[in-house]
Amino acid sequence: MCRWLAYYGDPIPIEALVLRRQHSLIDQSLHSREGATTTNGDGFGVGWYDELGGLPGLYKSILPAWNDRNLRELAAHISASLFFAHIRASTGTAVQETNTHPFRHGRWLFMHNGLVREFPRVRRDLLLAIDPALIPELEGSSDSEVLFHLALTFGLEDDPVTALELMAGFVEEVGERHGVEHPLQMTVATTDGERIIAARYSSEGQSRSLYFSTDARALKAQHPDIEELQGLSDEARAIVSEPLGDVVGAWNSVPESSIGIVKPGQDELYVFTPRHPTRG
Repeated sequence: MCRWLAYYGDPIPIEALVLRRQHSLIDQSLHSREGATTTNGDGFGVGWYDELGGLPGLYKSILPAWNDRNLRELAAHISASLFFAHIRASTGTAVQETNTHPFRHGRWLFMHNGLVREFPRVRRDLLLAIDPALIPELEGSSDSEVLFHLALTFGLEDDPVTALELMAGFVEEVGERHGVEHPLQMTVATTDGERIIAARYSSEGQSRSLYFSTDARALKAQHPDIEELQGLSDEARAIVSEPLGDVVGAWNSVPESSIGIVKPGQDELYVFTPRHPTRG
């Protein structure tokens, strides 16, 4: 499978989470503790928003994340108030740059951990449901990119929560038609540069791990002796596939079948319920 993280808050160097934590994303690429695979070496990607506005930046590679000097250089010199990072372990599709995450559409980014089970069997039906105007944007062969474009088709840019629930419900419908047991496994994150929407869901109710960071104010009060924590902004928060360190009270497991919105002010958490388009 894969591992990923999303950050929102005051600008920090990308390397602060991707490289410099005790159990950073680079460490997870070799020594994942909670992933379906220990090693996630089938490429990586970083997406970020800068102060200039416009499209988010992207850097992708098919190299293992632990072995890319350019990633270390870029991560040390790029600071952002919102960024995504993803390390990939392929579930069957090719190891190529167009299959690495995050995926981009306009100002939107999307990344995924999990799989569409028996994807070759259901791929045609899923592709036919994508808005024809979006088909030219499909560059790779992964199930994750198809999930993103299905969510866009179902209205991600207007109502991301409903769109992701419709996407999940549709994938389950197609899988059921083809006799696929437990069609969907996913933790996903998407953003328009203003907010992060993240969901944890699987058809079997045993989803891959996902965590959110404790409120920065509470964490700083709990650990006044940790200088690095004291430097965090009150708005800083992260969503991660697995904890980046062992600080007591820093990480909280996202409940099964949940979707959350990280945004200025109060974050939100809801039950994630797939909506089945053809069943009304």
